[in-house]
Amino acid sequence: MTTTSRRVAGVLLIIMPTVVLGGVSVLSLLVYDPAYEANPLRQDLWRAGHAHAGVLLVLSLVALRYVDETALAEPARWLVRLAFPAAAVLLPLAFFLSVLDPAATEPNALVNLAYVGAVVLVTGMLTLGVGLVRGRATTTVDEELTLSR
Repeated sequence: MTTTSRRVAGVLLIIMPTVVLGGVSVLSLLVYDPAYEANPLRQDLWRAGHAHAGVLLVLSLVALRYVDETALAEPARWLVRLAFPAAAVLLPLAFFLSVLDPAATEPNALVNLAYVGAVVLVTGMLTLGVGLVRGRATTTVDEELTLSR
């Protein structure tokens, strides 16, 4: 893993506890807030937001393990490094912010951030997939580490 990817991974691991705190928040709302319990739409979207945040952050870490093995140019590698975490923010934001009002009976326009997040995620996935299918980078991570010493 390159130094760049390792740093991005470090930032993601530092951010990951926010997903844990989000889970605790949803649990406390479920247990202590009757208004939250009375709104199934809000429960479903907040559950979806929490689940997407966790899964997409883990997927971001997985993508970082592969991006340096591609023959992609550095700008394309940066696209991959940032697309997965950006989707991990945009998709949950769409779910959370679209039903902030406890009395909401339908999502507001912010739910459209989910489409933006989905496009960003698919762009990152396709870029990484094509890079992996095209072949290995001309310099390996081991060579880069040797050169950087």
